[in-house]
Amino acid sequence: MTGRLIRIIGIDPGLRRTGWGVVDSDGVRLVYIASGHVTSDAEDDLAYRLRAIFEGLSSVIASFKPHEAAIEETFVNDNARATLKLGQARGMALLAPAVKGLAIAEYTPNLVKKSVVGAGHAEKRQIQAMIGFLLPKARFESADEADALAIAICHANHRTSPAARAARALREAAK
Repeated sequence: MTGRLIRIIGIDPGLRRTGWGVVDSDGVRLVYIASGHVTSDAEDDLAYRLRAIFEGLSSVIASFKPHEAAIEETFVNDNARATLKLGQARGMALLAPAVKGLAIAEYTPNLVKKSVVGAGHAEKRQIQAMIGFLLPKARFESADEADALAIAICHANHRTSPAARAARALREAAK
């Protein structure tokens, strides 16, 4: 690694399964650290499912100590109830790194795909293949983990953009 090493956690929020992936970046190279997913029990009440997501991600953040977090923005689908529940799960995915004071960036699904595959409408298998190419040591068991790693890669590629630098400067000034 050549520059300042930044550890990034990518989070792919979901109510049943929230994927996470951790990478190190020096601005030039990426190194796979770990990936996995946090699950919630579909039999539990919504509040307890959300708590499971928050506690699971908090534990991952405590274990791997990332410097920054990147989270996929929610897309709206035809089922308003499902979209609302996904939004609540996403809220827990935003809260866990915020409680630890991490810088948090949000990316649209199309930007994540374009950053990793080169096309904004890439299929899951294309994303997984590129993750394998970009992070040869990566071992993931689900599409959620691969998506989370793609989100982390997207952030590694975009974190130094003028918009990202301006947002960080505003956040630092507010502290």
